[in-house]
Amino acid sequence: MKEYTRLSDIQQELNAGNTSCVALVEAYLKNIETRKDLNAFLEVYSDEALTRAKVIDQKLQSGNAGKLAGMVIGIKDILCLKDHKVGASSKILEGFNSLYTATAVQRLIDEDAIIIGRLNCDEFAMGSSNENSAYGNVKNALNPDYVPGGSSGGSAVAVQAGLCHASLGTDTGGSIRQPASFTGVFGLKPTYGRVSRYGLIAYASSFDQIGPFTKSAEDAALLLEIMSGADEYDSTCSDEAVKSYQLDTQKKYKIAYLPATLEHKGLDPEIKSKILSAIEKLKAEGHEVKAIEFPYLDYLVPSYYVLTTAEASSNLARFDGVRYGKRSENAESMDDVYYNTRSENFGPEVKRRIMLGTFVLSAGYYDAYYGKAQKVRRLLVESSRAMLEDYDFILTPTTPTTAFKIGEKSDDPIAMYLADIFTVQANLAGLPAVSVPLFEHSNGFPFGLQLMSDKFEEAKLLSFSKTLLENKTLFN
Repeated sequence: MKEYTRLSDIQQELNAGNTSCVALVEAYLKNIETRKDLNAFLEVYSDEALTRAKVIDQKLQSGNAGKLAGMVIGIKDILCLKDHKVGASSKILEGFNSLYTATAVQRLIDEDAIIIGRLNCDEFAMGSSNENSAYGNVKNALNPDYVPGGSSGGSAVAVQAGLCHASLGTDTGGSIRQPASFTGVFGLKPTYGRVSRYGLIAYASSFDQIGPFTKSAEDAALLLEIMSGADEYDSTCSDEAVKSYQLDTQKKYKIAYLPATLEHKGLDPEIKSKILSAIEKLKAEGHEVKAIEFPYLDYLVPSYYVLTTAEASSNLARFDGVRYGKRSENAESMDDVYYNTRSENFGPEVKRRIMLGTFVLSAGYYDAYYGKAQKVRRLLVESSRAMLEDYDFILTPTTPTTAFKIGEKSDDPIAMYLADIFTVQANLAGLPAVSVPLFEHSNGFPFGLQLMSDKFEEAKLLSFSKTLLENKTLFN
């Protein structure tokens, strides 16, 4: 199968009669079967996708196909699709069928996207390596001994390995950008509230955001444009007008970078060297790039995990064996139903985060932990927004390392949590951010450059990302 970077290339081929939606779906299904070892898909909608492809081929012939005709998409197993299984890669939702479709997914379907299946992820989106799924690890397509990143590892690998053209993931603290960096694809986390969260199984409601994995900034822009906008089913979704994302690659920008991120002791020396080199090359290209002090780097991960685990302990209380999903068969009383169901069917990482969240919300500790973390979050929001009053972007590495071996950090939760040190700022502040796949490490693995912009400045963010990708050879 020919490899397509942009949907526009696919549609050009479709209009010329050189391929069809059916042929595209058949090719992706073949790739999925060939790379079953990657464990990216939990379920493939083979017959349904082919039937849908035939319908869209007819619409193309009639000239009334939607904007996404020819785009084959996989969705993370945390997004609802009516009458299909959705399980957050957890045993506790085994066999559960969704009663409705997530708004973001429905908007893509309405524009003739073809949904090809649901993708593996860390259980309830809790993880940085995709080793926490109840259905086994997702593997990096470059080397199956290595992780793809998490929690949206299946979504990243599906695009990396050519199992679908694009995919949807969710980003609570870097769960789109970190796996995008590890797999060498483009990942976008929109502004909090830009895309409706209706139909997203919540981990931490004030952090979660749906976003795309693609191989181009143009496709990310198109998907975002279609998914965005007010939704009567989500009161946290912004009614900010959705503009057409026309990408301007000619403009010069003011960019802030944070020396604290480049001096962090956990940062791979080669990543540091290449980021510093990129900064100099951006200056040479006419962009204004300046160092800005950021004194809160060491507070990012602690405040993030206090707040997200608190929200998780509340959100996951509904999974109790009474209202949703699987119920323990070893229960003789109502207390047993709750205790046994949750003990047997939640994985170790989910249990860890629920217990942490319950602790920080408990009497005597609420003010010491949760209250302080909220105050820190306010400082981080104000500091980040203040920087973006004077600069178009904040530039950092996406991740401190490239992909690591499966099992390498499993016994050290703190080391695993620190993998999110550069990505959680955007979620704490509600800012849009991207990981641009610019670099290749001497170990053969890719890694990304992270850019953050002010709220609802995705058009600017994607325009600059396109500029960088068009000049990728300049940075290697």
